[in-house]
Amino acid sequence: MPIIKSAKKRVRVANKAAVRNSKTKRSLRSALKVFSRSPSTKSHSSVQSNVDKAVKKGVIHKNKAARLKSRASQKAKTSGVKPSKKTTSAKKTTAAKKTTAAKKAPAKKTAAKKK
Repeated sequence: MPIIKSAKKRVRVANKAAVRNSKTKRSLRSALKVFSRSPSTKSHSSVQSNVDKAVKKGVIHKNKAARLKSRASQKAKTSGVKPSKKTTSAKKTTAAKKTTAAKKAPAKKTAAKKK
């Protein structure tokens, strides 16, 4: 048992995170099992949704998520289920193109005329 106050807090925080992560993993596994037993459009979208949530929360790696979703889509295709529209979770988003306007030269100040 830790003695230092910050170490005690880290134990509490780690326990909360462990519970949160285990819930996410459990919902992901159950969605995968439901889909593998009886593939349907609803269960396919549920798998994709749970995979995306797990990646967002950092529970699984994005490459694993892509693999799981790919396999689910392949299974859906072979079983004749129309896959849901959302098919890629770990989209490689290109950097947002910034439309930078050409910088204008600052307006010149007219000097006051001396008399």
